Amino acid sequence: MPVSLLLFYYFTPQKIKLKKIFYLVSAFFITTISARAQQNDTFDSFQQEYQLHIKKTNKPIKIDGKLNEEVWSEAQPTTPFWKKFPNDEGRPTRQTEVKVTYDNKFLYIGITAYDSGKLFAQTLKRDFGHDGNDGIGIVLDPNNQHINGFFFVVSAFNGQSEDQLPLNSDGSWSWDNKWYSATKVYKDKWTVEVAIPFKTIRYTADKLVWGINFIRIDPKTNEYSTWTHVPMNFQSHDLGFTGSLIWNQPPPASGKNVVAIPYMISNLNQNKENNIPTNAKFNAGMDAKFALSSSLNLDLTINPDFSQVDVDKQVTNLSRFNIYYPEKRGFFLENSDLFARLGQGSVRPFYSRTIGLDSENNPIPILMGARLTGNINKSTRIGFMNIQTGSEGNNAPENYSAATIQHNLFQRSVIKAYLLDRENFISQTQKNANPLNAFGRNAGTEFDYSNLSGSWKAYTSFNHSYKMGIHSDNNFINGGFGYKGRHLGVNSGFVSVGTNYYTDMGYVVRINNYDALRDTTIRIGYKEIYNNIAYSFYSKTSAIHTQRINLFNDFYFNPNNSLNEHDIRLQYNLMFTNTSNIGFIVTNTLLNLLYPVSFTDSLYAPLPAAQYKFSQAFAFYQSDFRKPFSYYGQIAGGSFYNGVKKTLIMAGTYRQSAHMNVSVNFEYDNLQFPNPYGNTEIFLIAPKVEYDFSTKMFWTTFIQYNTQNNNFNINSRFQYRFKPMSDLFLVYTDNYYTTPLMQNKNRAIVFKMDYWFNM
Repeated sequence: MPVSLLLFYYFTPQKIKLKKIFYLVSAFFITTISARAQQNDTFDSFQQEYQLHIKKTNKPIKIDGKLNEEVWSEAQPTTPFWKKFPNDEGRPTRQTEVKVTYDNKFLYIGITAYDSGKLFAQTLKRDFGHDGNDGIGIVLDPNNQHINGFFFVVSAFNGQSEDQLPLNSDGSWSWDNKWYSATKVYKDKWTVEVAIPFKTIRYTADKLVWGINFIRIDPKTNEYSTWTHVPMNFQSHDLGFTGSLIWNQPPPASGKNVVAIPYMISNLNQNKENNIPTNAKFNAGMDAKFALSSSLNLDLTINPDFSQVDVDKQVTNLSRFNIYYPEKRGFFLENSDLFARLGQGSVRPFYSRTIGLDSENNPIPILMGARLTGNINKSTRIGFMNIQTGSEGNNAPENYSAATIQHNLFQRSVIKAYLLDRENFISQTQKNANPLNAFGRNAGTEFDYSNLSGSWKAYTSFNHSYKMGIHSDNNFINGGFGYKGRHLGVNSGFVSVGTNYYTDMGYVVRINNYDALRDTTIRIGYKEIYNNIAYSFYSKTSAIHTQRINLFNDFYFNPNNSLNEHDIRLQYNLMFTNTSNIGFIVTNTLLNLLYPVSFTDSLYAPLPAAQYKFSQAFAFYQSDFRKPFSYYGQIAGGSFYNGVKKTLIMAGTYRQSAHMNVSVNFEYDNLQFPNPYGNTEIFLIAPKVEYDFSTKMFWTTFIQYNTQNNNFNINSRFQYRFKPMSDLFLVYTDNYYTTPLMQNKNRAIVFKMDYWFNM
């Protein structure tokens, strides 16, 4: 099917291609769905095998980690856990037992993790995630649709992490909400008590069966174990392998939930780069949350400020296209998968960092915003967002709107429709001079299919952009399928992007091509065929647990179907049971460069538009992260366009205790081209010091020296969480040139406090 699909696509006349390919892809997915609909019983029997009954308690529970309340002796315990990693055969070295109960306000979870010896923790920092610490993970799927859920993690030292789990995504630990936990360490075990407010999670109140699973992380043995038997080729938190949490009566409605989060901020700024004198500013604003139902939430923000957000981690960019950084601003994170997961990896119609940030990532003031997200019934989610920005410099006020509706099908599949709109409040004269800047709109639909176990997936999408005066070549289409077996994994698909396809609220990685000779950017659509095949060998020896071979094969075509680029990458990984791993990569590229490109100083000529063939080899090693000192090293070299590129990457982390981590990342790139194209050396040095006074107080200093961006950044950030979801921040940031060295660009010191009020 994939071969015929691609041949049809690339050799069908343009006028009838889009409609027919969309029908063909849809027919393929319907056939796939019909063939696999019979697997319903398989999944039902899996969840029936893992049942945990929950009963209500009328007695108070003190969250102190001791598990000494009477209710914990009466609640049903989980059955023994299964080993998940480094293999999924048999039981783990150390067992875990979980019990659950609830009252009118909280879901309570009590956990006993049997252990002896010193507990391991890399950090006490919040939102560190579930890897690398002795810890417990709690997976909740309140709607039991196996598509969206929640993930709560508690380390043995009570470090908290939480996230939302969207379909086919690992999450980012960026979602924050209010919940409570405590731990207690004994000689032969450690225990955890967790209280999750019903107001924190979204669910349908009459649902009597939730999906649930529990994960145990044991770094000393390097074992992961889970309550249900999750195959090792799937993530531990995969929602397709949850057991059933069976309520003896409908869970209580979350009731009224109105939250106000006001903030105040003061800052002192100095900007020598733009000759702006030192000035002091004071500002204030507020976020608010309204629970319209137990599964539908309205968020409002007035004059938000994100000065406390972590700085972006800088990277060396030796591609021809821009790099896109992850969203870290809180308002855009809850239920962000409703918008951020639209499209596919290199084409995202919605990218929230286009809102409130200019092309250089400088902030543009957001005046106000509203977001409505959640379930309107057990199978349908909706999302609506509206943001109004103010003017800043040459940027006029703009309004951004996004709306989506997503309906679950076949238990693990989703059909989506969405609308996006950016309106620019510029004058009519400006609109006449630049009609493309007047507005940008997108309308699209998507279908994501997954079978019940998650081993098969298929997807297709169509998006149409609207711009003043543009009526053709303005679509984005993609489709593909994937298979994830115990040993074999396959992913294959295609992308088509028209030259006139615009995403004012999103991004398309390859559409803007920079001409270094004329110092201008040219838009060119493209088509892509991508294929990835992976095979894993699982070893039963004590030293090695997995060997994996990956082959990536990508073709890019110009609008006239001529070849633009062909990339092949072969990768081998050897993963050891002590958490270390070694890998080798070989790449080969055939590139028909359309426009001159430059990687060296402007004194040298750019590389001409021509055909280039080049290959590179990489080798890397990651040591055992459980050691007080761990390190990573990578060397790479080979041809690069018509020259030679050599790369050295080194990273080291020293962990004095769970309280203190010191790390340094170093990257050196040496590019040598024949005359008259020049040579260059690029350095990126980034030391970081993190000190966690407790699970509520953190201090991080991050220094980044980047010669490619001619920037030397110092960022020091202190955070004190004095109450749940209430924080005090003190942030100092300083930017210098690398050439001339230590010439100051700008600096600022910011004090911010926010407070969570339950009304």
